[in-house]
Parts: sequence; C-alpha cells; structure tokens
Amino acid sequence: MEKLVITGKTPLKGEVVISGAKNAAVAILPATLLINGICTIENLPNISDVKLYCEILEKLGAKIKWNSPNEITIDTRNITSHIAPLETTRKFRASYYLIGALLGRCRKAQVGIPGGCNLGNRPIDQHIKGFEALGANVEVLQGNIKAKAKRLIGTSIYMDVVSVGATMNIMLAAVLAEGTTIIDNPAKEPHVVDLANFLNTMGADIRGAGTDIIKINGVKELKGNATYSIVPDQIEAGTFMLAAIASKGDITIKNCITKHLESIIAKIEELGGNVDANGDHLRVWYSKRLTKANIKTLPYPGFPTDLQPQMGVVLSQASGTSIINESIWESRFQYTDELRKMGAHVTAQGKTAVFEGVETLTGAPVNATDLRAGAALIIAGISAKGTTEIYNLNHIDRGYEEIEQKFRDLGAKIQRVSE
Repeated sequence: MEKLVITGKTPLKGEVVISGAKNAAVAILPATLLINGICTIENLPNISDVKLYCEILEKLGAKIKWNSPNEITIDTRNITSHIAPLETTRKFRASYYLIGALLGRCRKAQVGIPGGCNLGNRPIDQHIKGFEALGANVEVLQGNIKAKAKRLIGTSIYMDVVSVGATMNIMLAAVLAEGTTIIDNPAKEPHVVDLANFLNTMGADIRGAGTDIIKINGVKELKGNATYSIVPDQIEAGTFMLAAIASKGDITIKNCITKHLESIIAKIEELGGNVDANGDHLRVWYSKRLTKANIKTLPYPGFPTDLQPQMGVVLSQASGTSIINESIWESRFQYTDELRKMGAHVTAQGKTAVFEGVETLTGAPVNATDLRAGAALIIAGISAKGTTEIYNLNHIDRGYEEIEQKFRDLGAKIQRVSE
C-alpha cells in the first residue's frame, strides 16, 4: 500500500506546466480503432487510465510504440478482435468509448461494464439510445455490453440530458456510418471538441463540435498517417489554480487554454483571489482572506463538476457560509467526510453542501474516495497545519501525471511512501 504524506502550511509558489487532457485522451485512444492506418499522438498524459487503454488496444490487435512517456505511434490496421477484456474495462469509466469505436470499425462490440469512480448512479442509457438510433442492437448480458449492426445509418439524435460520454460515444459510432448524423443538445466540453478535431485530422467530416448541434457526415474510412497533439487539461489547470489560493500562494500555470477556464477564473475573483490571464498561461495568487461564494456545477461552459471537490477545500477555509449545489453527480460529496476529519465545518445532504469557513484545517489520515476528491485532499493537506496522510492513491494516479512531483516543484512538502 502506498500513501502520500504531506507536511502542510506551505504557500505554493512557482510555475507548473499542464499535461494533456485526461478526458480527451481516453476518448482519442479508442478513436484510433476507426483508423485504417498509423497515427502519432502527442501530449498524451502519463497516467494509469492511458496505460490501461493502450493495454486494451494491444489485446485487440493494435501495435503501439512509445516514442516518449507522452507520445505514442499506434498502428490499427490489423485489429483482430471486437471483444474488450472485462478484467481491464472494469478498472476505469472511460472504457465505454470502446463500444462506439468498435461498433464503428467492426459493426460489433463486446465491452465489459465500465468501472471508475463511485459517484452514484451513472447510467449509459443515452449512449445506448444513440447506438440504437444508428441501427445497432444493444444488450447487457453477464457483465458485458454487446452491440452489433449490419449497417450503421446516419440519423437525428436528441440528447435528453447533456452527456459528455454519450456525445463522444455517438460521434465515434457515427463517423463511419452511412449518411449524416445530427446530435442535438450535445455536450460542449473542450474534450468533445478535441475528439472531433482528432477525427477530422484523420479524415472524418464533423462540424459544430462545441455548439448546440453536431453534424457528422459519414466517410468510408479514416486513413490516419497524421500527428495530433492532445489539448491541455482544463481540470488539471483548475486544480492548480485552486491550490494557489487555498495555500495562500502564487502560481503561474503554463500550457493551458485560458478560454476553457473562464468559469473558474470568475469564481476565484469573486472569492477575492487574483488572476492574470495571458494567452497560454495565467498567474493566480492570494492576497487576503477569501470570502464566501455559492457554486453550482453545470455542463461546460459552466463550473465543472470535476473541480467541485477542489473548490470545496477552498470554501472550507473562506470566511462566512458558502453553498455548493452539485447538479451532475449524486454522490460527489463523499470527500466532505474526509474534510471533516481535518476540522472543516461542512454539512452535505443529497446534492447540496454547506461550508462554514474555518481559519485553518488540521492534518489527519484521510482516504481519496475518487479521482478529484484525491486531488482536493492533496490541496487540503498542503494548506492544513500538521501532517496529512492520504490513502487510496490509485484514484489519483488515474487522472494526474506525476502530481506529487509537480506540487514538490511548487514548494510542497509531499512524499509518496510505501507501507
């Protein structure tokens, strides 16, 4: 067992370079299955979810060459199977993108029911609705999702709820379908746009990603033979932005797209923090005690649910009473139990949490209940007095590249220890 040991009360100072987006990478990797050729992917985050995806692709027949820890060349000309192994797919949530990709490539797919963070009920009904609208038959049997179709034919699909996963999965299935597919009420997140840009680079015809309607004109094949660089990680950038003000520090964040961070910038300034955004980098710094604020998570361009726990740590130390309304996931407040161990005054019920700000948190042994909760607890440990020990690091490693080293480079006293 490994744990992170953090000695707190350290204002973070310096520069950090943001890695490629985890949420884009885990959709772009299965998208390579649609290519009848070779492609190179740059700015790939070196995280466990990416390594698991590469392991699955190799079992399906892909040949992968690691040019560096953040760049691969992948040959998907000789895919030999449409069956993704259950023992691997259940380790992370984004394995469901294999359904759309394999359905598009092979007209059949068998994928183990995905795992990932326990954030409550996470149905894939919108995914299935999209596949069936395109002409597939979908069954869930013995822990596997099975989809098959003689033909995939473009159609109009209205998303009953805004779903990032369903939007991207339908895009994957529709790229090689006959005719035109229109997705109405799609998700607009940066990683949705990045997936569309990747597919277009490889020969697809997708228009409107990032708007209210996505139009996909089916093509006969994707030839690849191109290089693509993954977009910087909006959530990692936001994590370090919130770490800067929680720790009373001053951080310059490089390799980010400030347009993607506007909702976070607005809230930090409302709290009393300082932000100077300039092109592909920004500076965030603390100058006075932060004040209360209310947060509601929303689909992009609203405040991201994946930054809600990190913001919760900030609000736990701001003056006054703050409220977070979580509109995306029903069980995202599990981390508040751990914050209370550190002296936070927070009450969570259903999709609402109330934070009564305290002057400072106190170190304690805590557990990372999910990926973003783990990042939040690192921020809490750095800003707390005393020593914090964080367990269940497998959650954190799924989505953050070398996170403790990046925090150490900013002055944090943080070590990974094996027990």
